[in-house]
Amino acid sequence: MLAVLALTACTAQYRSHGYAPSEDELQQIVPGVDTRGTVEDVIGVPTTSGVLNEGGFYYIESEMRQFAWKAPEVVDRQVLAITFDEAGVVDNISRYGLEDGNVVPLSRRITRTTDGELSFIRRLFGNIGGLALGDFMEQ
Repeated sequence: MLAVLALTACTAQYRSHGYAPSEDELQQIVPGVDTRGTVEDVIGVPTTSGVLNEGGFYYIESEMRQFAWKAPEVVDRQVLAITFDEAGVVDNISRYGLEDGNVVPLSRRITRTTDGELSFIRRLFGNIGGLALGDFMEQ
């Protein structure tokens, strides 16, 4: 019983997140004919959409694998992009996989001040200890 329990703990677990339409569903959409409304009716509301100028629709599906104590790992990702022209008619349908993606390194940018490490607050309150009551009384 203990051996069976140990073996089941070491099997990989797979989970799917999101939704990307199948090729059969995409066959129902005709570029140059269908509009935003018909795309939503046929394959559903997109995972996300473009923000500027009524951008395209994006359907994203990811498959994750977790093995024992290790962190979850993305093993497959499908991104379906449907773009529209100015009139809201389907212009193009593209599918991208995990192999099409690029890793974007994030860099931390720090703006240095010209006066070293003194912050505004430190400079503002820095002279509090240098004032004496006698300086005000002599005037």
